[in-house]
Amino acid sequence: MPVPSNFPLARGYQLLNYTIVKQLSAGGFSIVYLAHDELDQPVAIKEYLPNALALRSEGEKVMATSADNLALFRHGMKCFFEEGKTLAQIRHPNIVKVVNFFRANETVYMVMEYERGRTLQKEIQLTEGGVKENMILYVFAHLLNGLREVHLNKMLHLDIKPANIYIRRDGSPVLLDFGSARDALSPSINKFTPMYTPGFASPEQYAERDKLGPWSDIYSVGASIFACMSGLAPQAADQRVKEDKYQSVRKLWAGRYSASLLELVDWCLQLDHLARPQSVREVQKALVGIASEPQPKPGLLAGLKDNLARIGRMEIRLGGGKGEQK
Repeated sequence: MPVPSNFPLARGYQLLNYTIVKQLSAGGFSIVYLAHDELDQPVAIKEYLPNALALRSEGEKVMATSADNLALFRHGMKCFFEEGKTLAQIRHPNIVKVVNFFRANETVYMVMEYERGRTLQKEIQLTEGGVKENMILYVFAHLLNGLREVHLNKMLHLDIKPANIYIRRDGSPVLLDFGSARDALSPSINKFTPMYTPGFASPEQYAERDKLGPWSDIYSVGASIFACMSGLAPQAADQRVKEDKYQSVRKLWAGRYSASLLELVDWCLQLDHLARPQSVREVQKALVGIASEPQPKPGLLAGLKDNLARIGRMEIRLGGGKGEQK
């Protein structure tokens, strides 16, 4: 039996000092709205509303669908709230900026800066023959800077995919829609609805969740670059574990992209989490090497080297979603 969808807040609804303009997107975990603040500036508001656990049939308030689901709903709400607090402390140009978070209507809301542009997924759909290498390098070099900041704050994203990478009008990327709170519920409610994105989720998101770490996000980065090249996600990791049909991109697209970039994608997409890059820094080092070869965008190599110089003496090692700095 399919899980029913929730009713969004109505246009014009007043949520604290924000006025709802329209729904931007909806999924099994949340609804995102465009709203205006008291200065009439646009913001994006994400409402915690997992369909599998709670419903809004009419009015504003959210109600758990059963007494059993109430505890799960509150656990996810606590994780969502803590995620908002952590993201509000991160000030990085390539991470979505959280400007407020609050409780209302028996649930939690996260207020973010409203970005103008389009998703990398849309860019892929509009590009024939694969996204060009210079754009891939530019987007992911900047994105990794932001992802490293996330890992430094002892968080994992756990839902990196082209649909969650927003390309601003100036070409710079911003990472959206963190799945940490959603992932905290996954072991309990994935029987109702997938809490990951097949093709982009790492093998350990399906099983052996004690092995989650930065390498899990790095798998998703590799899958996202794969999608830029092919227009499609790679084979889902849980299916690869049963019967791996993944073909090395070094063979598939030799000549279309540099050998070093193709090797990086294959490395990130290893099923064994220990066989992948263990930190964002390792991936950044590889990108510096790739940029050294054709240098597809003027100034990209210098920018990458500057970034590595700032992070060179620090590594992150995360286990089970908790981080340790050394």
